[in-house]
Amino acid sequence: MSESNLLLFQHWERTLSDLLDRTTKFPKAVRFTFTTRIDNLALDVLEAIVAARYTTGRARRSRLEELDGKLTRLRVLLRLCHERGLLSPGGYELTSRNVDEAGRMVGGWLKASAGQRASSSDVG
Repeated sequence: MSESNLLLFQHWERTLSDLLDRTTKFPKAVRFTFTTRIDNLALDVLEAIVAARYTTGRARRSRLEELDGKLTRLRVLLRLCHERGLLSPGGYELTSRNVDEAGRMVGGWLKASAGQRASSSDVG
């Protein structure tokens, strides 16, 4: 993995661990709604990071855009959990910052991928 990809992977591993710890504390009444959905989506983000790393060109761009969409859906779910009192203000702030940071890293990766594609098409 390149350094920026590795940093995103490491950042998301820490974020995932924190999210999983937080969702285990959610009440049983929301276990099959919010808990399952957040946990699965957070795991899907990790898988998407790995998948994007091992693709190139348009396929990578597509995977990164899909990854960005997953992060957006996760932000919405976290906000709903906070509004329902399932996440404390401090927990919501920390998880939101971590998800936002991952989003910025994905955005940087998208820009870098677009730059590589543009420079490779200039050759020849």
